[in-house]
Amino acid sequence: MARMTSRGPVLGIAALYFLVPVAASLWFTIAGADGIGFEVYAKGLGSDGLTTSLLRSVSIGLATVALGLLLMVPTVVAVALRLPKLRRVVEILCMMPLVVPPIALVAGVATVLSWQQDLAATPLYGTFQALINRDFPLILVIVYTVMSLPFLYRSLDAGLRSVDLRTLVEAARSLGASRTQTLLQVIAPNLRQAVMGGAVLSLAMVLGEYSVASVLGFEPFAVWMVNVGDSEAQLSVAAAMLSLLFTWGLLLLLTALAGGRTRSSSRSSSRSRSRSRSRKQRKTA
Repeated sequence: MARMTSRGPVLGIAALYFLVPVAASLWFTIAGADGIGFEVYAKGLGSDGLTTSLLRSVSIGLATVALGLLLMVPTVVAVALRLPKLRRVVEILCMMPLVVPPIALVAGVATVLSWQQDLAATPLYGTFQALINRDFPLILVIVYTVMSLPFLYRSLDAGLRSVDLRTLVEAARSLGASRTQTLLQVIAPNLRQAVMGGAVLSLAMVLGEYSVASVLGFEPFAVWMVNVGDSEAQLSVAAAMLSLLFTWGLLLLLTALAGGRTRSSSRSSSRSRSRSRSRKQRKTA
């Protein structure tokens, strides 16, 4: 009872901390001289710049999540099974983006991209052109993947700690499964919630990141909002509200999918256990 009474004020303060700015932003977008209206949201949804920049950010975010998971899932599994002594080294390397400021990281990237003119007569020139493509800048995917490593690593590490990984792998290999089948069909389903958590955090980071894209001269959703805010403040805030609702909706969707699949997998595992117990009882009888 004492915990409930002490938890209430903390949750109330946290709710005020998050909800008051959101409510103020919403009121700023709908309040006008003629009263309350949602014209700015209609204008924003009909704007080509908002749709293009949002789709660009979402595509970059999905590519970042895919590349990050492709790198991190096999790495953390291999370290947990084969190379436990390297766990601390991998953890330090994945936490480095939290230590290095994004502006310092993008300064180094901009220096490397400036070599493009010096390599105009080499095959690497085409690689640089692909990296800085305006429609889909691969360089942002690479930089954002590095910046999302702390979120992915912490989420996957927590998921691995809650699973008896060695027993699962040994059981799968004893049944004839290959390494790829073991990773995709045995380990990945047990890390579904951890993968979803890391994916949502990485995608939210990409949708709200500004400094790297602005310095490199690209215009994803966050940069578009800031540029529009110089001339149309209400439209910029309305776009931020739409981005917030989009992120929340995606988070709820992924959480629901992960939870539903986890419950179904737990039900199937409990059924298989009950069947094995009934078989053992029949044999003993």
